[in-house]
Amino acid sequence: MTAARQTLVALGRAAALAGLALLGQVAGLLMLAAVLLTFLVGAVFVFPSAVRLTRVVTRLQRGLAARWSGVSIDEPYLPAPPPPVPQADGWYRDGRTLYKKPTIPAFNKRWNWMTKDPATWRDFAFVMGDVWMGGLLVAAPLLVTAYGIVLLAGGDPTGVLWILPAVSTAYWYAPWAVRAHGTIAAALLGPTEKARLARQVSHLDAVRTEVVDSQAAELRRIERDLHDGAQARLVAIGMTIGAAEQLLESDPKAARALLGKASEASATALQEIRRLVRGIHPPVLAERGLGDAVRALALDSPLRVHVTVDLPERASAPLESAAYFAVSELLANAARHGDATEAWVDVSAQGPALRVTVTDDGRGGADPERGTGLHGIERRLGAFDGVLAVNSPVGGPTTAVIELPRAFRVRSAPVSAWRYFGRICWALWPIALFPQGLVAMGFKLAGTPVKSWFLGLHVAEPFQWPVIVGMIALGGGLLAVALTTTVRSREAEGGGCG
Repeated sequence: MTAARQTLVALGRAAALAGLALLGQVAGLLMLAAVLLTFLVGAVFVFPSAVRLTRVVTRLQRGLAARWSGVSIDEPYLPAPPPPVPQADGWYRDGRTLYKKPTIPAFNKRWNWMTKDPATWRDFAFVMGDVWMGGLLVAAPLLVTAYGIVLLAGGDPTGVLWILPAVSTAYWYAPWAVRAHGTIAAALLGPTEKARLARQVSHLDAVRTEVVDSQAAELRRIERDLHDGAQARLVAIGMTIGAAEQLLESDPKAARALLGKASEASATALQEIRRLVRGIHPPVLAERGLGDAVRALALDSPLRVHVTVDLPERASAPLESAAYFAVSELLANAARHGDATEAWVDVSAQGPALRVTVTDDGRGGADPERGTGLHGIERRLGAFDGVLAVNSPVGGPTTAVIELPRAFRVRSAPVSAWRYFGRICWALWPIALFPQGLVAMGFKLAGTPVKSWFLGLHVAEPFQWPVIVGMIALGGGLLAVALTTTVRSREAEGGGCG
């Protein structure tokens, strides 16, 4: 993509973000009206619709931030309340009141959910302020260019002095402004600590249920294997030895034969117990780690398995166990269901995460929704916030990627001078945005002769509006830099756990 095309794309995105900021301003005003009608008049029925409209706008902002700025913003809202459940007598209780139908209890639950969620009011604050922060920030070159065109249309040649700098700096300014706007959205529209904890609790509750079910199924499998395998053989050995004792004096030869059979059965039972123990936790995994355990697994596989291991250190035992059995299940599926002959296993560290990639040359078509094996892997990995991604087109090949976060320690990067520069921006942005920008704009629109200490009102008449708009853009830019440095420093601190 050429530089001119990149600039046009960035300017187009900046214009779209500015338009979305104006749309957010409209949604914010409607939200303000709904708040006033709700809490002053009592028209509570308008509040949910206004909240939904605001969330539509902020979801667009999050989506554009992820696509255009590369800033991923998670949903910040608290989990939605479950629907009302009737009592044994069929009535629905809401506090001390009973209802025949669930309409009012459901509305009350959603009302409390929306009003008590901090993300609702943060969304409201964002849509009201975005047009004055991010909107002016991204639209600054367009506004300056438009002002220059207006001057030229009025016969003032100084308009060229505004158009040329805006056009010449658009190449680097427009992409930066789009990224800065995404950072502002991430700082204001991201989930709060309370929302993160609520979602984590909900996720952990679901994972706990999955883990309990999985452990119960595993215990039943172990009990079944012991009952049908080793236990039955041990009982048979006991009966054989008892028969040999009875024949020891009358028929020593037959007794020795029975003892030989008992010895063979004991060896078989020992092998079965060892296989069962390896199925619970392989000794090689406990003694030598995940890499050597996967290599041993490759030797026992009917496939030609190529293993690559690049790990800085050993992960915790539960994580290694989850990764090991996931690889075991994937190789077994490739041999049993995929008709594969060769497989490649790559075990590596991606920052603090453990990533395992298993690729086979089978016929493909694997789907976690249709098979219990892949679903079991997802359930096992879910206990550690791990994920399983499967790409298996019909005809093959099949690639499965396992990622387990927070498996290794990562050293935090040292704090750079940018963090201190961000603190300076935090201190200066209100001065440029409010007194020198918005307040001066109000004085200018009102036509008051008072100039006070507002810089934009002391310059010559043709330059007053550019200075005022420039101050607003400067305040927004300083805020964007402050938010950017703050978000990045928090990400750096959160990434290091060593």
